[in-house]
Amino acid sequence: MKSITIHSLDDELDKEIREKAKNQGTSLNKTIKRLLEKALGLKSTKEPNHKDEFMDLFGVWSEEDYLEFTESIEGFNIADPEDWK
Repeated sequence: MKSITIHSLDDELDKEIREKAKNQGTSLNKTIKRLLEKALGLKSTKEPNHKDEFMDLFGVWSEEDYLEFTESIEGFNIADPEDWK
């Protein structure tokens, strides 16, 4: 892998890149590489969707399941003042 250095980076550009990295939770290096790849059309601009990789870990409720569950926990929404004495 090659490395490059960018000289005389404009303050506003530096600020924008740093904010983008912070918002995305990525390093400056990774952020700059993504920006360059996108600008040059080398990689898809669409972020990968890993949802399918985790679907076996999540349950899916039907409308009937949801209604049954909400009905069964209905009493938890009510505080009895006697419990606080």
